[in-house]
Amino acid sequence: MHPYFPKQSPTNSGFAMKGGQSKSDSTKTGNKLKSKGAGAGKRAKKAAKGPNKPKRPPSAFFVFMEEFRKQYKEENPDNRSVAAVGKAGGAKWKSMTDAEKAPYVQKADKRKTEYNKNIQAYNMKLAGGGGNSDESDKSKSEVNDDDEAGSGEDEDED
Repeated sequence: MHPYFPKQSPTNSGFAMKGGQSKSDSTKTGNKLKSKGAGAGKRAKKAAKGPNKPKRPPSAFFVFMEEFRKQYKEENPDNRSVAAVGKAGGAKWKSMTDAEKAPYVQKADKRKTEYNKNIQAYNMKLAGGGGNSDESDKSKSEVNDDDEAGSGEDEDED
């Protein structure tokens, strides 16, 4: 007897496996498992992230952690554990009052509004078909200066 196969009873004489599955059923499920393990599935078609898409803004805690990491590194220069820094930062954040957290919340809100402007511009650029990359690098005043100097037409006409 093989250790991976169930014992055969004298009544089913090897034609059906224990649990009511035939040998052909078990090979079908084996093939399904093999195909899923190879990465084939519904989640394989994920939309590609745009390389110019703005990164999401950090939360107030992560704004706090940026400052805390520098402070912690100065106090403990020999520490190389990321987990220790994270635990210490989390413990300090929990012990802080709302008044102490307020500056970090304000910084996070400021970054969030900046992000919303950037993502809106990014979405408009995608919807508009990409636009001219030369103009996006210039400020509006530079673009207007180029239009006035390069067009050769008077814009006084209505």
